[in-house]
Amino acid sequence: MKFTLLKLVTALLVFLIINSCARNPVTGKKELSLMSSAQEQAAGDQADPSIIQAYGLYPDQRLQDFINEKGKAMGKISHRPDINYQFRLLDSPVVNAFAVPGGYVYFTRGIMAHFNNEAEFAGVLGHEIGHITARHSAKQQTQQMLGQVLFMGGVIASEKFRSVAQQASQGLGLMFLKFGRDHESQSDELGVEYSTKIGYDSHEMADFFQTLNRLSSKSGQSIPDFLSTHPNPVNRYAKVHEMSDAMQKQLGLRRLKVNRNEFLNLIDGLTYGEDPKQGYVDNNIFYHPELLFQFPVPRNWQLQNSPTQVMMGPEDGNALMIFTLSPEKNLQSAAQSIIQQFKLTELESQRTTVNGFSALAMVCDQQAQQDQSGQQVAGPRILTYLIQKENFIYVFHGVSEQNNFNNYTGTFKRTMTNFDKLTDRSKINVEATKIKIATVKRTTDLKAALLALGSSNRDLEELSIVNGMQLTDQVEGGQLIKTFSKQHNSGTN
Repeated sequence: MKFTLLKLVTALLVFLIINSCARNPVTGKKELSLMSSAQEQAAGDQADPSIIQAYGLYPDQRLQDFINEKGKAMGKISHRPDINYQFRLLDSPVVNAFAVPGGYVYFTRGIMAHFNNEAEFAGVLGHEIGHITARHSAKQQTQQMLGQVLFMGGVIASEKFRSVAQQASQGLGLMFLKFGRDHESQSDELGVEYSTKIGYDSHEMADFFQTLNRLSSKSGQSIPDFLSTHPNPVNRYAKVHEMSDAMQKQLGLRRLKVNRNEFLNLIDGLTYGEDPKQGYVDNNIFYHPELLFQFPVPRNWQLQNSPTQVMMGPEDGNALMIFTLSPEKNLQSAAQSIIQQFKLTELESQRTTVNGFSALAMVCDQQAQQDQSGQQVAGPRILTYLIQKENFIYVFHGVSEQNNFNNYTGTFKRTMTNFDKLTDRSKINVEATKIKIATVKRTTDLKAALLALGSSNRDLEELSIVNGMQLTDQVEGGQLIKTFSKQHNSGTN
């Protein structure tokens, strides 16, 4: 039986290799691919609405037109000019840009706020288009599928291999991380090539990696190079400068564009950080000024807010609270929908009220699941509160392992039963922090210039990162720099 299965796995590999080779548009070499161009397009078409729903689009037509103009120009000179590239400006404070198959490229307002000229933007734009032209998503899927087939064949064929299956699986994970780093390095090279070909100085792309490195260090999320899917920003800095020199020499180009002032004027007024209209935390209370509700956040819990849900959890990861909206019209329908969707077994349920709002509370267990060894393990236990406020049904889920659930029940209930209407005008009328472009009054260092323009001491380090400079760097009189429209309370929780 084992021998027959092994032959089938081997035959599958041979079939895949013979019938699934395609020429890579960037390298010109034939390579195994289990994802056709049509499948790439279908994957992107399917993912795009979900991404927009998760993040929301940022309503700035001038900035969106700029991204479209540069993106279309770059798509035409890329290795896949036939793709109908689509560019999105997402309403998220996270510093990020990414691409999905089919020509979809996304920039957050968070990363746009951290660029300091058009050339930095163009380099990252070229990097993301490079992921698409080099078919990195297709290659990653192929490698993962083949890796799983090979892994399955080894488990079938060898008793000894089965005994170390878990370690082998972890090894596969690290191998795919390496593929990710290789793809990132190739996209850096394509970013240099594409941005240079549309007339920008790609040395600025290298300088932006310094900003990424400082952001990583500031957030405390720096991880070792060998465990990162992205090359270390410090290593990328030197490499991109080298590639930029080579590309400019190869193309014989000089006096390439940077366009600092043009870009800074374009992002003047850009929302920076969390937008309070979408909900914000102040003194451990989450406020939503547009939907007019509030609820307490457990002390020392981390919170992540998005247009579709709020997630909260302690640092040890032993519990999780999720706050979201139900599409149902009444409490009972919402409860049944949740039970069916998440395959829950209801343990108890009762009608109640929360600060005058009709509510339904229930405790459920999720169905047993298999662990990596195939053993049945108990699913998590969930406390759910459904609260009807006007035409909306708000849903809280408090999740923990069954043997730890009682330790968190009180915490869950304190948040859920203190959901209330928001009436405090001072919390409703909070304005977002905006990027404000200002002119340096006299030649001095960045710190003195920012203070002279009214910036607070607590914002100085953050503004130095946003400006891509050190506080001790000299700025010239008449130079444009970024400031904040008001004190930025990035540390409030």
